[in-house]
Amino acid sequence: MTGVRVKPEAITSSYRRWAPVYDLTFGRITHAGRRHATKVANDAGGHVLEVGVGTGLALPYYGSELRVTGIDFSQDMLERARTKIAEENLSHVAELRQMDARALDFPDGCFDTVVAMHLISVVPDPEQVMAEMARVCKPGGQILLVNHFARDEGWLAWFERKFAPFADYLGWHSNFPKDRVLGVQDLQLVEEKPLTSLGLFTFLRMEKAA
Repeated sequence: MTGVRVKPEAITSSYRRWAPVYDLTFGRITHAGRRHATKVANDAGGHVLEVGVGTGLALPYYGSELRVTGIDFSQDMLERARTKIAEENLSHVAELRQMDARALDFPDGCFDTVVAMHLISVVPDPEQVMAEMARVCKPGGQILLVNHFARDEGWLAWFERKFAPFADYLGWHSNFPKDRVLGVQDLQLVEEKPLTSLGLFTFLRMEKAA
């Protein structure tokens, strides 16, 4: 199943609409996943890449001993993240860059942890994005994903199918299949955890072969 297709211009226009209100709307809904993923990253330490850093909602939760780099496709989101860094004096954030996640401008194996929260079902070519995240992750490092994945049955599966046609406008894909993130040869899934009582979002931790 590969039915999700996203146009880059749809991402730009969607997140231009969301940027002014993102923290107070979707940001609140996704709080549990953000806290859990940053806690796991903090336990590992080292240099962290957050792909799809958005308005920087997760940045205050990374430990001060980490070095954090963030990238995003949306300049509107990045401007708000830079404001947050300055206002909250987030000195552990080394760099924010505008970048396409399908072609990361970093050398191989330079990050201990790569984090992507609520991103992988939004980008064009999610398989390519997963391959790029694996490439820049150090051998023995980890990739942390938080995302909503489609269900096969039940009332939530019905809801997901109904909202699927509005994906480009909403910037959220309700029917994204989990198997699209599990095909990178160097990555092994080592943890899967539902993050809410309804299981609306799922945390996946993958390790790269050493």
